[in-house]
Amino acid sequence: MNIDKCLLCPRLCGVNRNKGEIGFCSAKDKIKIARFSLHFWEEPCISGEKGSGTIFFSCCNLKCIFCQNYDISTKNNGKEISIEKFAEICLKLQEMGALNINLVTPTMYVPLIKEGLLLAKKRGLNIPIVYNTSGYERVETLKELDGLIDIYLPDFKYFDDSLGEKFSGIKNYFEVAKDALKEMVRQVGEAKFSGDIMTKGVIVRHMILPKHIEDSKKVIKYLYDTYKDKIYLSIMNQYTPVRKIKEYKELNLTVDNQDYDEVINYACDLGVTKAFIQEGETCKESFIPDFSKYEEI
Repeated sequence: MNIDKCLLCPRLCGVNRNKGEIGFCSAKDKIKIARFSLHFWEEPCISGEKGSGTIFFSCCNLKCIFCQNYDISTKNNGKEISIEKFAEICLKLQEMGALNINLVTPTMYVPLIKEGLLLAKKRGLNIPIVYNTSGYERVETLKELDGLIDIYLPDFKYFDDSLGEKFSGIKNYFEVAKDALKEMVRQVGEAKFSGDIMTKGVIVRHMILPKHIEDSKKVIKYLYDTYKDKIYLSIMNQYTPVRKIKEYKELNLTVDNQDYDEVINYACDLGVTKAFIQEGETCKESFIPDFSKYEEI
């Protein structure tokens, strides 16, 4: 796969990024990142005590109107780097003690990331690679990563496609995410751990949106009915309104504690046991990284 005719994501823009053409995601012909750091706020089996070596990529092929990382997904803030520099960053994070390399919203750069990871591995990168995604992925693109990704960390945002159309501007989120997840599970199989730290497997994240708990229940039921205990779920209450959204007033709220408890109880009643839940004050901007500074190596 290449970016001469970019078909990396399900939007199938077909633009020639090597000649400066820009598709929906706004990505160009180089990797663009907004931040890299040790990150301690992922699921416990990802962050542990040492931290996840997180690389936040700029631009996005989904651009949800409520995005918590709006400054980099939609405003596209960040810095372009070479494949060589990307490999250096991976190795630097490993030197810093990272438990894994955590690629956040990497879809637009898969061919470049693949080349960079292979280069880094030749130079000694040996920690697990995490693919942290919105779930809006082409199976054909994921297959390019088979054998290279150890842990898939996809969102599963919506069951009802009308929500995907309203909030993410796409009509087929469920079908696309369903097929993508199937491929992820095929590649890495059931979870494996070294102590409390995951080394292989799939964790599916679902962030509950305010006033949409019935859709959350449908997502969880689908995931559990389809995969049972083969995957882990992460049921999140951390939705944070980061800017005013006039069209959908519910998106200016946070998730009510009673609603979150209702979704968790529903999951328990279904039989879900392999799941992460959130407690305490997670719906605040301190859980959103500061993208105003780019750390050099």
